[in-house]
Amino acid sequence: MGTKRAFRIWRGDADGGALTDYQVEVNEGEVVLDVIHRLQATETPDLACRWNCKAGKCGSCSVEINGKPRLSCMTRMSTFEEAETVTVTPLRTFPIIRDLVTDVSFNYAKARETPAFSPPGDVSPGDYRMQQIDVERSQEFRKCIECFLCQTVCHVVRDHEENKQAFAGPRYFIRAAELDMHPLDTHTDRKEYAQAEQGLGFCNITKCCTEVCPEHIKITDNAIIPMKERVVDRRYDPLVWLGNKIFRRGQVPQTSVTGSHDSGAVHSRASHDGGFHSHAGGSHDQAAEVQAQQGVNWDREVPHPTAPALDAKGKMPLTELTFDRPAAPSPFGDDVTFPLPPEHLNFAHPKQDEQY
Repeated sequence: MGTKRAFRIWRGDADGGALTDYQVEVNEGEVVLDVIHRLQATETPDLACRWNCKAGKCGSCSVEINGKPRLSCMTRMSTFEEAETVTVTPLRTFPIIRDLVTDVSFNYAKARETPAFSPPGDVSPGDYRMQQIDVERSQEFRKCIECFLCQTVCHVVRDHEENKQAFAGPRYFIRAAELDMHPLDTHTDRKEYAQAEQGLGFCNITKCCTEVCPEHIKITDNAIIPMKERVVDRRYDPLVWLGNKIFRRGQVPQTSVTGSHDSGAVHSRASHDGGFHSHAGGSHDQAAEVQAQQGVNWDREVPHPTAPALDAKGKMPLTELTFDRPAAPSPFGDDVTFPLPPEHLNFAHPKQDEQY
């Protein structure tokens, strides 16, 4: 016979709920999920929880136990004091469906936005070859079981609901890092995509995602920080900047944020679903122009870089070398005269049409 232990479980739905106390039998070697199943069998058959494998490999049974996001099938009762009340609540970051079940569809939407692995066109399936060292570099990230504990503990979305549209979260940062390391992936703009569309810049590397990962993936140290370093090298390193100016190399890769829709670039639905992109430049899209007049500028695109300006001797002038943009034309176009009328500005003030 086991001993009676105190449990406090959140019961309710999207309209509200409360913590309910239970006294339930606990046997040696059991985990929290065992206790929840016993409650369902003996006292509360309508208690809703999500689970599948009970082996720590499916990620379905994610809950918060005593305030910490964990897998209930991997949390042993022996880790708690006998007199301690074990509190089980649903994942706080995601909308509640019922009891311990939450709606994690946010994560699947972000997965659909992430560009898939793109192998070389001239290599047939079955003929892909990689060095073992390349396999080992990204193998760690393939261990992810998509329990979404890292997603729920990330304070960027946990404490700020408004960030969800523009932030993919640590689970998809490691996906981007994995593909960026993959020698057979033909997309060359994974890091730029992570910065421009996945919200990599929002992450301030507190390592909370690493702390809760049941697969012990070093999310911050091995994925997020290296991705941030690559972005910084590309965008802000003064030597790289000077090399780009002189040799016109390393232009910012074209994504759906920075490039045209017919350039074979990576495209994301984020900009069409309410993403927070605001880039100047003419897109030649009537719908985008109407949005711009209303102060919304999600779909407009930055003009393509042009060839560097040369003087009569074929030399690059000093002003071009010190210019703060990589030889891009005016975002307003070459046929615009100044001052601009208010209705042509990138931001439309609510009172711009009032006469003073």
